[in-house]
Amino acid sequence: MPERPSEFQLIAELFAPLAEAPGAFRLKDDAAVIAPPAGQELVITTDALVEGVHFLAEDPPLFVAKKALRVNLSDLAAKGAEAAGYLLALSLPSGVGMEWLTAFADGLRQDQREFNISLYGGDTTSTPGPLTIALTAFGFVPKGTMIRRAGAKPGDLVFVSGTIGDADAGLALLRQPQDTSHAVRDFLVHRYREPRPRLSLGHTLRGLATAALDVSDGLLADLGHIAETSGVRIEVDAHRLPLSAALQAVWGSDTQARIKAATAGDDYEIAFTVAPSCVEEVMRAARDSAAITEIGRVVSGGEAVLMDLEGSEIAVPKSGYTHF
Repeated sequence: MPERPSEFQLIAELFAPLAEAPGAFRLKDDAAVIAPPAGQELVITTDALVEGVHFLAEDPPLFVAKKALRVNLSDLAAKGAEAAGYLLALSLPSGVGMEWLTAFADGLRQDQREFNISLYGGDTTSTPGPLTIALTAFGFVPKGTMIRRAGAKPGDLVFVSGTIGDADAGLALLRQPQDTSHAVRDFLVHRYREPRPRLSLGHTLRGLATAALDVSDGLLADLGHIAETSGVRIEVDAHRLPLSAALQAVWGSDTQARIKAATAGDDYEIAFTVAPSCVEEVMRAARDSAAITEIGRVVSGGEAVLMDLEGSEIAVPKSGYTHF
């Protein structure tokens, strides 16, 4: 069984050095202090990752750490927030030793530098069950500017950043390798293990997007949340979905591949709606942050649906991933 130090040694050696913000007190107190800048509001989000559900046991710990942090930063991005810091709770089974934890902490350290954030605190416990990582991230937005799910209106256009389906294809290749080029495999696996939170894009969407969220459970399922909360129907054109060349090399680009991409999880792109009068400004603002693609429209009615070239609804067995 791998050896690891006591809980307090673990905190002192690996995690206290990550608590760089003044209000974190190097994890030497029972709580942290966060002061929102003048005129700003605090935005908070949390996600838990469980081994065997959200990541594979054999995934490198550096990438497990980055994914745990980035899926939360992705939520902040979709709300238009400026990321500031996070809390971390680890439930560790006996098989997780110091070597794994050191690499995990290094992944957090790398991303803290990249995204200019700090650890503010958390908890470590033992568990007989699978390794579980619960992370709460927070950031700030100018008062009244957080982009909500509620706000999409009939007549709005629907956009998504980046490409979709890549992470699911990467996970499939890890579970069951197939004959494909190293470049294709590496691209798709990287998209699964190291998602890219679209923080810069989120900032540009403040005041322009009428509704937004990050794509975690599947594009169609997540757009369904906007549709439900906003009381509208969202029609997504299957032929306009942005698919990477690597994904098409593995899945193709026919209707079945597009259904699969539209319902795949773990993309962590931003899906959002925009009034037609703001589209040109959004396109201009997004040029320096992330590629975006217009994929559909908001109309009266309910739910999010996938449409074919003839304007007919495509039957989709399942709109996305669900835990229960």
